[in-house]
Amino acid sequence: MTSASHQLASGPARRTVVAAAGAAGLAVALTACGGSDGASDSSADSGASSGSQDNNDASGGGSGGGDNAAGAALAAVADIPEGGGKVFADSKVVVTQPTAGEFKAFSATCTHQGCAVKSVADGVINCPCHNSNFSITDGSVQGGPATKPLPSVEITVSGDSIRLV
Repeated sequence: MTSASHQLASGPARRTVVAAAGAAGLAVALTACGGSDGASDSSADSGASSGSQDNNDASGGGSGGGDNAAGAALAAVADIPEGGGKVFADSKVVVTQPTAGEFKAFSATCTHQGCAVKSVADGVINCPCHNSNFSITDGSVQGGPATKPLPSVEITVSGDSIRLV
């Protein structure tokens, strides 16, 4: 019996060490998979949202064409619906018009896990990965799991054109 008592006091059993190492490896693998939510959900948006103000543009579109660098035209004023907005995936920005003639822009990267927001409907910017919603007025969180607002992006409105600064 003394050898059994001695064995318990000498350290953890081999089975415990192997199980802990396996659990640590599993945790690393699951963490690595967590960042891929946005890529696998790209088709999840088709038909997922409904609302009269669902104006998304996953291709980037707008009157500025494919070149959306600082100073380049991002969109025409007419492209952004009042009370709604439009996502410009190529520029990673979402432009909204909360009230007539008032334009706002925010990062199109969700603050929860970095997925791309995909649509604007019913006064909120929607992230399809985990259903976080953000205000079109100030980017504040309207529904989690995100806890931080979307960062604002500087734009200028000149005549009929909206440009990134």
